[in-house]
Amino acid sequence: MDSSRLPRSLLVLGGTSEIALATARRLIARRTRTVWLAGRPSSALEEAAAHLRRLGAEVHTVAFDALDPESHEAALGKVFAEGTVDMVLLAFGITGHQAYDERDPSSAVRVVRTNYAGAVSAGLVCAAALQGQGHGSLVVLSSVAGERARRSDFLYGSSKAGLDAFAQGLGDALHGTGAHVMVVRPGFVRTRRTAGLDAPFATTPEEVATAVELGLRRRSETVWVPGTLRLVMSALRHLPRPLFRRLPL
Repeated sequence: MDSSRLPRSLLVLGGTSEIALATARRLIARRTRTVWLAGRPSSALEEAAAHLRRLGAEVHTVAFDALDPESHEAALGKVFAEGTVDMVLLAFGITGHQAYDERDPSSAVRVVRTNYAGAVSAGLVCAAALQGQGHGSLVVLSSVAGERARRSDFLYGSSKAGLDAFAQGLGDALHGTGAHVMVVRPGFVRTRRTAGLDAPFATTPEEVATAVELGLRRRSETVWVPGTLRLVMSALRHLPRPLFRRLPL
């Protein structure tokens, strides 16, 4: 498959995300030479940048806060002013704590503002820049949690449902401009944050990264990780609610 569809330059929104860093490592091993890691200034962000530099990439850090949409155009505009960006990976997000957040609406709103409102703002800024270039991919990390709200995480799931719908619509809006949107829907991902937890069809950051690479090569619009989740979620989406409520989800 054509490796020319893989990016030489990469902007990561959510520069300390384990999935994002696994994806960056894989792309650096293939073709990527310049990386911008956008996130809140921290030692973790600097350590991530140093790690990718050791792999041979030129890496820059960018101050970016998903909860401050008024700053997005200026912060991200500086990156695009530096030169062409072949791929933007929108990888930031928080899971929240369902039981606590149900009792504290302000915490629930923080989940939604980060995962949805922040992504809409940043996504539109980057989409306009990619369209202006006439090429480039916006890869959006969604989740199977957005396919149907579950009692155990409906706040997080609803935010991902909004993000997923936004990304699909944005992809349609950009069709024919040279810019491309790819929505990635992983299942449960084993990371440091989810240590000690597990779920059916669990995956890893490295497996998500592999799927992202394949999706870019194919210029896919939607990627499921693992692929079998596409059929599983299709069935669950149409299951009657009384039965759905009884599932151990």
